[in-house]
Amino acid sequence: MSEIHSQWLNLHADLRAWYARPAAAGPHPAVIVFIEAFGVNLHFQEVAERLARAGYCAIVPDIYHGKIYEYTDFQAAIAHLKSLDDQQVMVEAALALDALGERAEVRKDAIGALGFCMGGRYAFMANAIHARRLSATAAFYGGGIAPEKDAVGREPLLHLAPQMQAPLLLLYGAKDNSIQPDEHGRIASALSAADKRYTLTVFPAAGHGFFSDRRDSYHELAAKEGWRLTLDHLAQYLDGQA
Repeated sequence: MSEIHSQWLNLHADLRAWYARPAAAGPHPAVIVFIEAFGVNLHFQEVAERLARAGYCAIVPDIYHGKIYEYTDFQAAIAHLKSLDDQQVMVEAALALDALGERAEVRKDAIGALGFCMGGRYAFMANAIHARRLSATAAFYGGGIAPEKDAVGREPLLHLAPQMQAPLLLLYGAKDNSIQPDEHGRIASALSAADKRYTLTVFPAAGHGFFSDRRDSYHELAAKEGWRLTLDHLAQYLDGQA
């Protein structure tokens, strides 16, 4: 197992981020990770550390500002999600990207984005808002990207497709009741119409939240294959700079 270092970083007076990196000097490609609705919990610290063991510097901006919710406390987590302002989250993402840019161990030309659930939506958004700073994007079950009507009142994001530059990997579960097949179709249509490079994969029998082994919805086969596809995607567009 590769040796890594991980710690909290202060990005701003009221913004911190969990940061994990390979112990070797580098420079290494890097990934900004956007969280689910439950905060920067141990699961997301471990996601960053898994990326570090795979050779990436990983930063997880704490867009919940210290708040963490149990997976069973769904109502409180969704209430916090509803309070988020997209523009502010993108400002905080920019601070995290700035922090990566200031670190000697990070390759400035090889930074990607990875998100889960609401974080998948933010990774999709960042691919447009911070298009010049990202070379790859992956999203696990990104909710709120293209619903006909979002259950928590978020604006759909398909109008951002023309601004995107980095290749996208979009991962979904066929049994995800919160993201219906017609939404997959709208996303694919918009990205194709905008002439963007993307891959959209659906895992049979997997539901929402299938990646986290701390959730009841964990699906081992989909989680393992989804992670492998994600690492392959990052390797192609960050390590290889395709």
